Amino acid sequence: MKYWLIMALVLAVVMPGRAQNATRLTPPAHAQEVLAFQQELDAEYRDPARTPLLAEARPGFMGLPFFPADYRYYVEATFVRDSTSAPFKMKTTGLRVPDYRKYGELHFTLNGKKLRLNVYQSLDLMRKPGYEDYLFVPFTDPTNGHDTYGGGRYLDFRIPQSRTVLLDFNRAYNPYCAYDASGKYSCPVPPPENRLPVAIRAGVRSDH
Repeated sequence: MKYWLIMALVLAVVMPGRAQNATRLTPPAHAQEVLAFQQELDAEYRDPARTPLLAEARPGFMGLPFFPADYRYYVEATFVRDSTSAPFKMKTTGLRVPDYRKYGELHFTLNGKKLRLNVYQSLDLMRKPGYEDYLFVPFTDPTNGHDTYGGGRYLDFRIPQSRTVLLDFNRAYNPYCAYDASGKYSCPVPPPENRLPVAIRAGVRSDH
């Protein structure tokens, strides 16, 4: 994954290897893909050139804490394009206020509840070759602050080629700010409209 680009932009939002798969997998194949995602993420955090971990935390790093792969959090969603939303300044954990636009919405059902998440596109990142089609889904849920990082988590996408997409919360990961309290990183704060009422016990857990 091209973490050097994210580090340079201090975005920490869209990594090619984390984009959602376009073909629905069987439960065994899905479990293998989630395991590969977890191993790839751990490898990045072990790499001194790419890790957001503080130097003192690196020697004892044994891997990120993950929820077990759970097929229930791998859901089919309907993507609704939004071509009318104007660019806006997204709030971050720092002084930086990057330009984003709402690209669309994901409508899906999870644990019997009909839910919606807004999908955003970074106006800075879309100008970088190879990143023109990357989208960003920041979200919060009731697990934040205990089971998961209090500031919410992220999902990444490519621009969908159809109205039906697969949403896999097993790929939810933390912003860099979860690993550094020094203020080095400026991470997008999930907007209030992306607050899910359903607990998402999938993806990266909190180790605090």
